Amino acid sequence: MNFLTTQNKNEAVVKTNVEKLDASNASELKAELVLLNKNGVNNIVIDLSATKYCDSSGLSSILTANRLCKDTNGRFVLCGLQDNVSKLIQIAQLDKVLSITENEAQAIEVIHQ
Repeated sequence: MNFLTTQNKNEAVVKTNVEKLDASNASELKAELVLLNKNGVNNIVIDLSATKYCDSSGLSSILTANRLCKDTNGRFVLCGLQDNVSKLIQIAQLDKVLSITENEAQAIEVIHQ
């Protein structure tokens, strides 16, 4: 399993268990996010602490999570970014659009604000 999801009512934490979030697994993440949203989850944290590389497909799945949460008046937070992933997000200027924290505990705090 590439992703581990923990759900509590209308919030979920999705932990990636992959070093690369790319075309080979991004569709699986998107499907998980859409399913969570259809089941009433509108607050999502994606923990990328295990992920060292991300391509445009991975970024697309992250943006999908952000859109799903915003469309349902929820919150989306990204946490645990490795240096390479963080740099990619900055280059794409997504750090201005996404809520990003260092770790899961901080991300949960943002969700509960």
